[in-house]
Amino acid sequence: MPRERGEKVVATNRKARHDYLIEDTYEAGIVLNGTEVKSLRQGRASLVDGYGFIEGGEMWIDAVHIPEYTQGTWNNHAPRRKRKLLLHKQEIVKISHKTKEGGYTLVPLRIYFADGRAKVEIAVAKGKREYDKRQALRERQDTREAQRAISSRKHLGE
Repeated sequence: MPRERGEKVVATNRKARHDYLIEDTYEAGIVLNGTEVKSLRQGRASLVDGYGFIEGGEMWIDAVHIPEYTQGTWNNHAPRRKRKLLLHKQEIVKISHKTKEGGYTLVPLRIYFADGRAKVEIAVAKGKREYDKRQALRERQDTREAQRAISSRKHLGE
């Protein structure tokens, strides 16, 4: 019986959705040291530079910054180290085939606690071109302006 219930998001990679076209997402467990868990429970982590890779039939993430635990002692963890992800073998093989196709990469989208266990949502993504990013921004701006026009129209009519 887990002590915690529900989901508590620690960190999200908002820039990933802007820079990449997300194909598939997977939930993976993450192997952490004790002080890393304590630091995550304080809500401290950064996924900005993080990326995933497959090495020796295992999935890893690297460059994810989990700062040192402030009350930690001499056995504190290294803030940026490669961490093993826990996935089923079939999922790893499927992701491996997708990334070897070319143009695809593994990007961590968020770190969260699900029922007290640390999880990472990792995505198979393809990099966007500059004009794709501009087009997405333009579409978002157009929908925002349309919503403003509709809401101002409602306020005038009432």
